[in-house]
Amino acid sequence: MEERYIASVDLGTSKIAVCIARIQGQSVQVVYYKETPSQGIRNSYVLNPKKVEDVLRGAITEVQQEMRMKISQVIVGLPRYYVRQEVKSAKMEREDEDSPIMEQELRELKCEALKTYPLEDSKTDVIYGAVAQSFSTEDSFNELESDIVGMTAATLEGNFKVFVGNRRHSSNIDNIFRSMGISIAKKYFTPGITAKAVLKEEQMENGVALIDLGAGVSSVTIFEGKIMRYYAAIPFGGNSITNDIKAECSISFDLAENIKKGYGACVHDKLSSFGNKTLQINDENDNSGIQVGVKYISQIIDARMGEIIEALLYAIQSSGYAEKLRAGIVVTGGGVELVNAVNFIKNVSGCMVSIGSPRPFFTCEDNAGARSTGASTTMGMIYAAKGDRSLNCTSKPVPVVGKPLREKISEMQAVTPSSKPADEEQKFNPAAQAPVEAQVREAAPATEGPRQAPAAEERKPEKPSTPSWFELPNLEAVQVASLEAEENSIETTVAAAQNDEPAAQDFGGTVFEQSEDISAKPQKKEGKRKKKITWVQHIQRGVQSLFDEMGEEQV
Repeated sequence: MEERYIASVDLGTSKIAVCIARIQGQSVQVVYYKETPSQGIRNSYVLNPKKVEDVLRGAITEVQQEMRMKISQVIVGLPRYYVRQEVKSAKMEREDEDSPIMEQELRELKCEALKTYPLEDSKTDVIYGAVAQSFSTEDSFNELESDIVGMTAATLEGNFKVFVGNRRHSSNIDNIFRSMGISIAKKYFTPGITAKAVLKEEQMENGVALIDLGAGVSSVTIFEGKIMRYYAAIPFGGNSITNDIKAECSISFDLAENIKKGYGACVHDKLSSFGNKTLQINDENDNSGIQVGVKYISQIIDARMGEIIEALLYAIQSSGYAEKLRAGIVVTGGGVELVNAVNFIKNVSGCMVSIGSPRPFFTCEDNAGARSTGASTTMGMIYAAKGDRSLNCTSKPVPVVGKPLREKISEMQAVTPSSKPADEEQKFNPAAQAPVEAQVREAAPATEGPRQAPAAEERKPEKPSTPSWFELPNLEAVQVASLEAEENSIETTVAAAQNDEPAAQDFGGTVFEQSEDISAKPQKKEGKRKKKITWVQHIQRGVQSLFDEMGEEQV
């Protein structure tokens, strides 16, 4: 079965997570996952591209050296803050009003609708994603996608929730990877795809609020009837708690973060004997120090956590779906790792609360971090991209240079002379009995021993140094033409993803990719009249809809 790899990068406020997943059919195996402290990112958006590039360049180089593979393209998430949602509808006239509506027509409406979406200011705004809420004809109103297919009508109207973000925040991400010589295969507005990796289908059907407690941004995403109904975010998270501890104890941010992770807990009046402990913080320079009680640290955490949760509960109440959350609240993100965090949210909200970790759709033997709540967004991107069979972000692993001699001898013994291929005869020769150091040095022409084939004499010896493609090029060394000539370019992979039926069936939704990739959709047959798309703004009441996966960000 063909093997391919997906590389994802999660640009978080406190960490940059790089993940490599091997895809074989429906099997997903995480072969690499590592988090690196980030710099230059504020509230989940890139504020200082140079600082972000320096950290990311080191992280990518490290994974390439460890996995012995080259990363040519990645999937990446968009910022979760500075995003507004708009309710719009698009309408088109059908060519044959007596023919039944087909799924292809719905996809064309979605693509054409986003392509012609009227942004207020295209210089500062860009579409991050959209959710198809319902479809209507002249005879029916607010029908689900599964119900509208097969109907006959002269007009077809789609109702959408469009998520609009800041263009500069998106272009900063493009510039970082372009400078590193890596193309971006897909961009995702992550709230929807994070839910797919964390929530169960029945939770999304019955109504649930997914709270994502990040370091710089906390957000709430509401699903009901398998539809993304509402999204809101606030610029407060785990870093706000750390800053409070830093200010109250007059210590550094890093030390405050370590104290929060090691001794921080919510619900200070339920700590029992643990709350009576005292931490002694000494200064290495003058041996002076301060004493801080664990209970006092917990009180600081409770105060800030209470403000964050109350703000998110207010957003839930404003959405109009507070009474429809039969599955309660699911909490994910790094902030939920605090002790008693779930009990604290349960006490404040009065709702049923549970922890949302990535569902076991993948295996990870040596990468346990991929199963943590902090990796929910990363695994959501992997889950969303695995259905695109044309997506392969890396080259295959290459043999490790300088393999121990005993491993080479065992490989030689495992190959019989009758079954040994010609290239293996060239690789394993009597010279392999020499020390490993001698194997990687440039050898002088052999004067003794059996004569080798001419191809073996001309073969250059392997060098122990790291291959040049492990080091990422600078912007001056990267040619734009080389990016356009990538075998799996952005346009090619997204065009294939739009025609990928298995990926379009997740949770009954349809992959909703927009931006530059829309131009790659198949051309219509000649002779057909071009459909005209018109936008209508209205207020929706009692709308039923179908969940659509978040897509890419540019038109």
